[in-house]
Amino acid sequence: MKAMVIRNYGGPEVFEIADMNKPDVKPGYALVKVAASSINPIETKIRSGLVPGITPAFPAILNADFSGEIVALGDNISQWNIGDEVFGCAGGVGSLQGALADYMLVDVNLIGKKPTTIDHATAALFPLVSITAWEALREKVHVNAGDKVLIHGIAGGVGHIGLQLAKHQGAVVYGTVRSEKQAVIAKDLGVDVVIFSNEESVEEYVEKHTDGKGFDIVLDPVGGDNLINSFKAVKHNGSVCTTNARVTLDLGIMHAKAISLHAVFMLIPLVHNLDRKRHRIILHEISNMIEKGQLRINRDERQFSFHEIGEAHRYMESGKAFGKVSLINSFTTQD
Repeated sequence: MKAMVIRNYGGPEVFEIADMNKPDVKPGYALVKVAASSINPIETKIRSGLVPGITPAFPAILNADFSGEIVALGDNISQWNIGDEVFGCAGGVGSLQGALADYMLVDVNLIGKKPTTIDHATAALFPLVSITAWEALREKVHVNAGDKVLIHGIAGGVGHIGLQLAKHQGAVVYGTVRSEKQAVIAKDLGVDVVIFSNEESVEEYVEKHTDGKGFDIVLDPVGGDNLINSFKAVKHNGSVCTTNARVTLDLGIMHAKAISLHAVFMLIPLVHNLDRKRHRIILHEISNMIEKGQLRINRDERQFSFHEIGEAHRYMESGKAFGKVSLINSFTTQD
């Protein structure tokens, strides 16, 4: 089969096309003919060598998100059939090779039924960001109707999915943006209040929208240095969820306000083979929401082929992408 691989770390130019052995199906796994994938920031970090601990063995096939069709099944699998269309976040890290290939071997606990209302290119945009937002707002914290939920970077990948999940749970959702274009996306998806973080201080918008008490829950997909802003914005005894806790800061404010901090790293089931069935359950719920029109994805205007993965990485790293970037399988292997 054909695949786009990296044999060493570096810039986008390290991707090359290679002939690889088609994976042999094994118990508990399905062989999927890949139709589409999408880029997440983790892939640019893996390629550049920033997270060597989760890089697949070289030559490495990257990309976690996929959508495609099952063409073979391992023994004792009853929930899937050959020909089923599926999607998920199932490789490109640890011992699992990824989706930038004709075929991908996937643990059946990491896949869900592709929504019938969207095509493969769209389905492949959802898994990683949706599972991440779900873990944050449905598992780490419990959003109740009427809760004031602040989402930093609300027009981003995890942020805009979190917005929809929180609204579905009856929350009043506030979101930070830095441009009018981001504000338009958030408003289209139902945000209650848009906050321009480059125009208002944390103290100003906390006073304006919560009478100085703070938000019940803060979802912070930005994290890092922004985490201190989440601590300032949340109420006493409130909860903060972040996908990026890689920062050194004084936790005095966290203690003073008795804040509960939750770190979300949705790749743990893939990297460490822990509790993978949770992802199957979450994808089932996500698929149902998509089919009911309750969950939409912000898709970038540009689309790339697998052959153009290097160009796609350059585009992502340029900061020009404005939504999830779709990748279409452009190989012609038929075996």
